[in-house]
Amino acid sequence: MSKTVHRIMQLISALQMSARQFDISIGTANGYILRMQKNNASVGSDVIERIVKEYPQVNLIWLITGKGDMFIEDKPKPIVRSKKQIEAYIDDKLKSKWSDEKKALLNEILIEIESVKKK
Repeated sequence: MSKTVHRIMQLISALQMSARQFDISIGTANGYILRMQKNNASVGSDVIERIVKEYPQVNLIWLITGKGDMFIEDKPKPIVRSKKQIEAYIDDKLKSKWSDEKKALLNEILIEIESVKKK
C-alpha cells in the first residue's frame, strides 16, 4: 500500500511542478516533500490541509487513502423540471421539427379522435 507521500509525488508530477515549487506553494520548508519521500515518512495533517487549501481540485479521499480519482470533477447539478415543463419542452421541439404536412395530418387525426369521443 502506498503512502500519502507517494501520492503527493504523483500529484506534483500531475501538476507539472518540481518538489521545490510544490513546497513553496504550500508553505513548507524547502526540501520537505523530498525528505518525507526519502525517509518513507508520514505526512502531517497540517501539510495535507495546506495541500487541499492550495489545490482545492485535489480529491482529499484519494490523497489520504489512494481511492478514487486524483482530482475532483465539477459535475453540474441536474435541473429538476416539472412534468408540465418537460411536456412543453418536448412539444416545442416536436413542433419545430415537423413539416406543415405533418402538422396538418396530426390536426386531422386529432379531429377524428375528438369526433369519436363525442359519439
